[in-house]
Amino acid sequence: MKKIMSLCLGILLGVAGFAGGIAGKVHDEAGKPLAGATISLLRAKDSVALKFATSDNAGQFVFSSIPEGTYRISVSHIAHQTQVSEAVAIGTEEKELPLIKLLKATGNLKGVTVIATKPIVEVRADKMILNVEGTINATGSDALELLRKSPGVLVDKDDALSLSGKNGVQVYIDGRPTPLAGKDLSDYLKTLQSAQIEAIEIITNPSAK
Repeated sequence: MKKIMSLCLGILLGVAGFAGGIAGKVHDEAGKPLAGATISLLRAKDSVALKFATSDNAGQFVFSSIPEGTYRISVSHIAHQTQVSEAVAIGTEEKELPLIKLLKATGNLKGVTVIATKPIVEVRADKMILNVEGTINATGSDALELLRKSPGVLVDKDDALSLSGKNGVQVYIDGRPTPLAGKDLSDYLKTLQSAQIEAIEIITNPSAK
């Protein structure tokens, strides 16, 4: 049975350091902000996805603490054409991308096939979900690498986790808290292959339950 990982923000201990960043806005073809678009940070040289985010109600998104390098931004949304930005070189500053406008997907239909698929990133009222099963993330990596890609999650050079810029992250596996911390936790996460994981739930404001 595949595992569901949940990350909850526990004791707030500090703010993670900031490197470079990329910010931008997504609108539809009518010029209205497009919320819930999946934003992928791609390595420019080979288009490998390094991090995911979603646009907020104002259509805005940001990737912070990005190592120096050259990147592209891919933006997708249901029933819209995916857009990929030009390559952007990032140093220690934050760069603002030109407005990204997604056009409606068009085409002549010769037939209709209904396939139930989940988006890579789902935004719900109480959490954000990175779907792993059935996506490109399901092969070739481990749980720690998946967390590096997850929205709002940072993994530092010592493999310590922070969520929404703060430490004190509690990791749950199938609803049960892991008793591990520090290097023991990161070593354990490296043993969990992505093929074993169905989804990662990111909860920044956990309920009492």
